[in-house]
Amino acid sequence: MSEKHKIVVVGGGAAGLELVSRLGRKLGKKGLAEITLIDAKRTHIWKPLLHEVAAGSLDVAEYQLEYLAQAHWRHFKYRLGRMAGLDRERKLVHVAPTCNAQGEVIIPEREFAYDTLIIAVGSVSNDFQIKGVREQCLFLDTLSEAESFQRRLLETLLHIHTNKQSDPGQLGVAIIGAGATGVELTAQLHQVTRQLNAYGLDELNPEQDIRLHLIEAGSRILPQLPEAIATEARQKLQDLGVHVHENERVVEVTEEGVYTQGGDFIQAGITVWAAGIKAPDFLHDIDGLETNNINQLVVSKDLQTTRDPNIFALGDCAACPDDKLGFVPPRAQAAHQQASFLASNIERTLKGKKPVREYQYHDYGSLITLGRYSTVGSLMGQIPGSIMVSGFIARTVYLSLHKMHQIALFGWLRTALLTLAHLLRRGVDPEVKLH
Repeated sequence: MSEKHKIVVVGGGAAGLELVSRLGRKLGKKGLAEITLIDAKRTHIWKPLLHEVAAGSLDVAEYQLEYLAQAHWRHFKYRLGRMAGLDRERKLVHVAPTCNAQGEVIIPEREFAYDTLIIAVGSVSNDFQIKGVREQCLFLDTLSEAESFQRRLLETLLHIHTNKQSDPGQLGVAIIGAGATGVELTAQLHQVTRQLNAYGLDELNPEQDIRLHLIEAGSRILPQLPEAIATEARQKLQDLGVHVHENERVVEVTEEGVYTQGGDFIQAGITVWAAGIKAPDFLHDIDGLETNNINQLVVSKDLQTTRDPNIFALGDCAACPDDKLGFVPPRAQAAHQQASFLASNIERTLKGKKPVREYQYHDYGSLITLGRYSTVGSLMGQIPGSIMVSGFIARTVYLSLHKMHQIALFGWLRTALLTLAHLLRRGVDPEVKLH
């Protein structure tokens, strides 16, 4: 009896976890392949939710998923560890030792053999080597970083509340980068500070004590989205009292605030960096694979790396060509589509069928949520006749993006039950995290 085809997927983000869940259901359950997911974390949360975790408006326990449990349900293996290297000649993935909080090695260095390797390690913040960013800014790349931000924000607001009479200082929060994450985080922070006031921090006056700054180096916020969306979002933020700074390139970040190229200084006790992404540094020219200037693996339209037919990449860490846009944008809908495409192609190949040669990105629109205040966007993306939407319709479509992710992981029935449980809890849980 021949050995099962070994499929190793590195990275359990939106793309990687959807991929192994589909492959496990289609191939692993039937014994047609051995599927292994490698990730440095034990749990998964949909990355577009991290700004809500940071603001404290989302209960992590309701939305995170245990990899071991998902592996059991969807018939794949999960191995804890961080990819550290690659041996393409021997078809081996090198995984670094895993240590506990005390620095003790709990899992030694290991190697995993593969027949097909898929790299889906996502992206991290790109600081562009700007002075002070790495030392002074908070980032929202991971769940732990989002939770650290939430704790610092709450502790700072508690300090203002209890020391206002003796120290009537004002908190400045600067969000650098006005893409989707920066804009949505700004709106969530505005909402949460008002909710905390309602929950008993009555010495805290958000209008006087907190100044929110959204800083964008380009000519407008949301530079990757249609201008009409950006214009509406900017107006709504300004109506909320947010200070929107456009054409302001940050040149230095200090403990006291932010210096811009134009010579301005923006005072801020908390600074968040959301101004660009890159693939993790370890991917740069890894074992001779082609990468671009932000470490993304260069792939063809079937998501195959250009220098190895046995290695694929998808999601934010892949530079995939697109006829209309140059390259497929690093968005959740692209990760969802690529996972579905690659799972189907691998299944077809192992069953002796001809794979589909090209992945085609379909832009179904752009939606930005401004907390409870509004959701704005367009449907059908760049297709002529795009429909501008806002309010309830836009919010419903925005929420459906997360539901599509859950359906890919759990199926329709379990997603419906999870949604019902969430709705029932809304009446008994506080609207904002208070610890």
